[in-house]
Amino acid sequence: MTSSPFAQGVPEQGTTETVPVTAGRRTAYLVALVVLPVLTLAVAVPAVWGWGIGPRDAVIAVVMYLISIFGIAVGYHRHFTHRAFKCRRPLRIALMVAGGLALEGPVTLWTAEHRRHHKYADRPGDPHSPWRYGDSGLALLRGMAHAHVGWFYTARRRSNRRHWVPDLLADPDVRRFDAAYPAVAALSFLLPAAVGGLWAMSWTGMWTAVFWGGLVRYAVVHHVTWSVNSIAHTFGQRPFRTRDRSSNVRWVALLTLGEGWHNWHHVDPACARHGVLKGQPDPSARLIRWFERAGWAYGVRWPDPDRLTARRVDTEPGAATAPGPGEGS
Repeated sequence: MTSSPFAQGVPEQGTTETVPVTAGRRTAYLVALVVLPVLTLAVAVPAVWGWGIGPRDAVIAVVMYLISIFGIAVGYHRHFTHRAFKCRRPLRIALMVAGGLALEGPVTLWTAEHRRHHKYADRPGDPHSPWRYGDSGLALLRGMAHAHVGWFYTARRRSNRRHWVPDLLADPDVRRFDAAYPAVAALSFLLPAAVGGLWAMSWTGMWTAVFWGGLVRYAVVHHVTWSVNSIAHTFGQRPFRTRDRSSNVRWVALLTLGEGWHNWHHVDPACARHGVLKGQPDPSARLIRWFERAGWAYGVRWPDPDRLTARRVDTEPGAATAPGPGEGS
């Protein structure tokens, strides 16, 4: 069994890379990111079992889900964090807002944490590695809980934005978005409320839309995206050589619109496509391709077939053939 680098005495990253978090802020994270989503899902299950979800609320929830996931996958992750493509200012702002609707924090904090994760993936310094406490049994279960949601509360230090995202802090649009993030968070619930109320022309329609398209959607989006941190660093296939335990998990990839093809992403984080092998649909890459064709995105970094072959564990003929920029997604 591979030994955990957390048990080998590797030093943590320098304190300039992180800043302390107050107990009050950690408690707010606990309520908003851990407790409330779980309670919402606990209410949603008997609600579906008892009287189900109407087609109107289902449409609103699915649309809000897609906007949120694409906002995180294409916006926060592939564009702002890894700069896999450049885009025109209106699209850049739209991607910021879409990512903000997922309620995973301001773009600068999300990006700072994720850049730190890539530098220290599955080693001391990684903010959310499932291997933090050991490699097997209860230690691994504890680590998966930590990687999934626990780190939001237990982490006494969070990523220093001045260190990790000076490029974003220099962007006036990003600074304005961060300042307006509470309003964007409110919009995440006001949008489904307005659509549901106007569609049904009733207060009941408004409140059911808030529940399904707001609360339940936000809870599902969180646990789906955080499965990349926990599930896709513990289970799955690893067809490419990496220094960490990033892996491919099909069901996570399908729910996250391509983010669950995580193994190649840790080989080439700046690549705009994560599903680089045949049979790996990547809707987020497809959307980026559409933006590129429309002239809204440019400088897109698509997979390099030579690099795919070089990093492939299994080098059977044709095994590392990647779909073209607009194919297979």
